[in-house]
Amino acid sequence: MRHVHLGNSGLKISEIIYGNWLTHASQVENEQARRCVSAALDAGITTFDTADTYANTQAEVVLGEALAGQRRESLEILTKVYWPTGPMGPNDTGLSRKHIMESINGSLTRLGTDYVDLYQAHRYDHSTPLEETMIAFADIVRSGKALYIGVSEWTAEQITEGHRYAKELGFQLISSQPQYNMLWRVIEDKVVPTSQELGLSQIVWSPLAQGILTGKYLPGQDYPEGSRAASDSVSRFIRSMMNDDVLTRVQQLAPIAKDLNLSMAQLGVAWVLQNPNVAAAIIGASRPEQVEENVAASGVEIPADVMTQIDDVLGEVVVRDPNRTWEDQPKQR
Repeated sequence: MRHVHLGNSGLKISEIIYGNWLTHASQVENEQARRCVSAALDAGITTFDTADTYANTQAEVVLGEALAGQRRESLEILTKVYWPTGPMGPNDTGLSRKHIMESINGSLTRLGTDYVDLYQAHRYDHSTPLEETMIAFADIVRSGKALYIGVSEWTAEQITEGHRYAKELGFQLISSQPQYNMLWRVIEDKVVPTSQELGLSQIVWSPLAQGILTGKYLPGQDYPEGSRAASDSVSRFIRSMMNDDVLTRVQQLAPIAKDLNLSMAQLGVAWVLQNPNVAAAIIGASRPEQVEENVAASGVEIPADVMTQIDDVLGEVVVRDPNRTWEDQPKQR
C-alpha cells in the first residue's frame, strides 16, 4: 500500500481509502462491516472515509466501533458535513455555523475520537455565506477537532474562493472529493487544474462507476440479483449509464485488464490513480474479498498506450462536461 501526501500538506494518506457510503448500517450487517474494516487494516489501508449523513449518522457509529482499539495516531479518519441528519429540522442540514459546530461534535462522539484528520464540506451551500462557513471551519481547526479541511463536489470557482478564505483565516484547504472514473471525467477540465495550482489533491469516490466498471452488468441482460442497479433506490448516475452502448464498451475493457493481469475492478481503481492530482481512491465493500481485490490496484502503473486504448474503447460515452458539477449541486436546502 502506497501512502501519499494530501495536497501541499504534510498529511499522508493511504492511496486506497476504505469508505462506508451505502454499506455500513445499511446494506451490510455490522459484523460483516467489521470484517471488511479488519481486511482493510490488514491490507495496509490507514485512511477511512465516512459522513454524518450515511445511514443517518449510524455509519459513523459502525466505523467507530470497528476501529475501536486501533492506535489512533496510525489512522486517518475523514468525515463530512452538509446533508440532512437527525430528524431533519430546519438547522439539521447545510453549512451554517450552527449546523457545522453541532455536526462536528456529533461525528466525534459517534466515531469515538477526539478529532478527525480531515473534515469535508459534503456539498457547496448556496444558502449560507461562504465566509460564515469558512470561519466555522477555521474555529474547528483551531479547537483541534479537525486537523485539515476539504470539500466535496465543489466547482473550480468555489474551490478558488474557499481557498482564499482559508488562507486569510490561517488554515489549510487541502482536498476535493469528487466523483471520478473512466466514464465520469467532469473534473479534468477545470477542477483538476485549479486544484493543482492551489495545492489541493483529489480524493475520488465511485472509481468503479458504482459497479458498472466491474463488468458485472451485461448488455441486453437482467441486472444481477442483489446488485445496486437492481435496487429500487438505484442512483440517477447508474440509471443514466445503464444502456447497451455503455455496457458493451465496458465489456471491451475486459481483454485490456487481462493483458495487464488485472481484474476489471483493479483496472478501474488503477485508472483513476494515474491522474497525478488524484491522491487516493475510495473503495466500498460488502465482503472482505472485495477489499483485498481492490487494494491490489495500489502502485499499478498503466502504460500510456493502454490509457489511450481505454479512451478509444469508451469513446463518446464518457461524460466530460465541467458544468455538470454546478448543475448537480443542490441549490436549495
